[in-house]
Amino acid sequence: MPRNQFQRMIFALITVVITVHAYVFYSLYVIHGNMFMQLTGESGVIAAINKMGGVPVFGRPVPIWAVVLIEFVLAYTLENLLGSPLSFKLACKNFDPKSTHPVLFETAIISATVAIMCPVMSFIAAFLYYNYQAGFNMWTLLADWLKLVCYNFPFAFFTQLFFIQPFVRKTFGTIFAKDIKKRNEKQPVKA
Repeated sequence: MPRNQFQRMIFALITVVITVHAYVFYSLYVIHGNMFMQLTGESGVIAAINKMGGVPVFGRPVPIWAVVLIEFVLAYTLENLLGSPLSFKLACKNFDPKSTHPVLFETAIISATVAIMCPVMSFIAAFLYYNYQAGFNMWTLLADWLKLVCYNFPFAFFTQLFFIQPFVRKTFGTIFAKDIKKRNEKQPVKA
């Protein structure tokens, strides 16, 4: 849908803003929530995080807003440098964008993006949130990474395919409605 670098960056910005908030919530509540509550004896995740002084990042407690900001910067950078360009190339290897139905081509791009970004961001998360107080072990880091990929991949695939990307495409279409209308008027109608 985006046609130039500015539009690609806006598309990535909308995607990452929504995605990072969803993943931080998912990570803190679904993946680590019970562990935080057991460690602190609190009955709620937010109370447990507050009792710990924040979310452990590199072994130091960091407020949730800082976690969102850190993940946003990393995800936005990786999406623009790695995710978007590679996912489009992967989709083009299997489908011709001119002759493939747009929904199928967009689904291929979304799937490729998840296949690229999920393992990369899961590795970064495993590295950032590693239990450094217990000492560092590369095998433990790799096991944590694999565990995160197993948790995150289904969540990433289904939320991106059915919720986040349809919303992002609708929002993007609203923001750039005039540009999209001009582009569609210039293209010949397919029979």
